[in-house]
Amino acid sequence: MKKIILILFSASIHFYCLAQEEATTTDGKKVILYPDGTWKTPVTAPTFKVVAIPHLEIPKPVANELIINHTGYTLSYDVNFKQARWVAYELTVEETNAVVERKDHFVPDPLIKTGSAANSDYTNQGYDKGHLAPCADMCYSVKTMDESFYLSNMSPQLPGFNRGIWKQLEEQVRQWAIDNKAVYIITGGILTNGLPTIGKNKVAVPQYFYKVILDYTEPDIKSIGFIIPNKSSNELLQHYAVTIDSVEKVTNIDFFYQLPDDQENSIESKIDVNKWHW
Repeated sequence: MKKIILILFSASIHFYCLAQEEATTTDGKKVILYPDGTWKTPVTAPTFKVVAIPHLEIPKPVANELIINHTGYTLSYDVNFKQARWVAYELTVEETNAVVERKDHFVPDPLIKTGSAANSDYTNQGYDKGHLAPCADMCYSVKTMDESFYLSNMSPQLPGFNRGIWKQLEEQVRQWAIDNKAVYIITGGILTNGLPTIGKNKVAVPQYFYKVILDYTEPDIKSIGFIIPNKSSNELLQHYAVTIDSVEKVTNIDFFYQLPDDQENSIESKIDVNKWHW
């Protein structure tokens, strides 16, 4: 067996809680060294050339889709479910600096003329008006903050979910925008026929919510997705991490379709939680 010379690499925690260290063999190859003495050659992520793509965050359009453009985010509104199929935006490190305070002023979206939810739909129903694009991501101007409270950006969320694991995920993604200078974010409830509804306008209550994140900046292009049930949870966020391909299968939404095919196929089919700072 080849000798292994440890060099100055810090230990990291594997997703399955196995401690591991990077090491270098005598012939210069990188390996992953485990505490029991076993080792393997690490998988090297492909290197991609970043391509300038305007509005990369917007999913592939579908027939008769109602797409609404606001200042800080874009959404696809589904009149049957009275909420967005997806809400998409880029969040930059500069936009994480709050310059306005939260304003709990929920109003109908003026760009949706028919089939909109109302505040009364949520009254005494036991659900929060849960943000899809969180207001804390839209705190960089008065206009973006105000628009974040449009009811088209809301979905019925149980309080334990909205104020717990979902809030944790929102805060984590905001930190990733700081860590990586910018990330692309798409989020929403998983909308399927037969969901329970609330209120006169029959606002659907998703049983699961999703979020997909793309870091499309060199040198470490990466992506991650989440599917989380609409209920309280004490699990770590990593427990809900999935590939973007997995989210596409349950939502029927084609994310980041504007990427070159080789990049899209590779980025969306893989996940490495160790590439993200938790």
